[in-house]
Amino acid sequence: MGLVDRFWIVFAALNGGVAVGAGAYASHGLAGDPRAQELFRTAGQYQMWHALALVGAVLLAGRAAGAQRLALRLAGWLFVAGVVLFSGTLYMLGSGATPPVGSTAPLGGTALMAGWLLLAVAAVLPAARGGHRFEGDRT
Repeated sequence: MGLVDRFWIVFAALNGGVAVGAGAYASHGLAGDPRAQELFRTAGQYQMWHALALVGAVLLAGRAAGAQRLALRLAGWLFVAGVVLFSGTLYMLGSGATPPVGSTAPLGGTALMAGWLLLAVAAVLPAARGGHRFEGDRT
């Protein structure tokens, strides 16, 4: 496993933990503020799903080559950027802070959507070697 893969797994694992903590904080620490609760819950849900998506991108990239691998790598970086920008902005707003740039949540959401699109692109790209979409795939 390469350095980028290790970084992504650590990032995904930490994000999973933060997402669980955010859900607990939303339920208990923000009980009197429905708007803040909703922001934290939404941020945590997106953060968790994209932590899992990042792990999937790592696993798939390890089996891919060429353009498939590149698409999966780009998807992974978009998931990282999307989580930081989208969930991070919602956490800031839920905490009463103002993000440094007003459009960070939409930029993050766009990055997340683009990551999913690249994941789909990777699945339909022709195989770089071995005649299969992903190395080891025999279907």
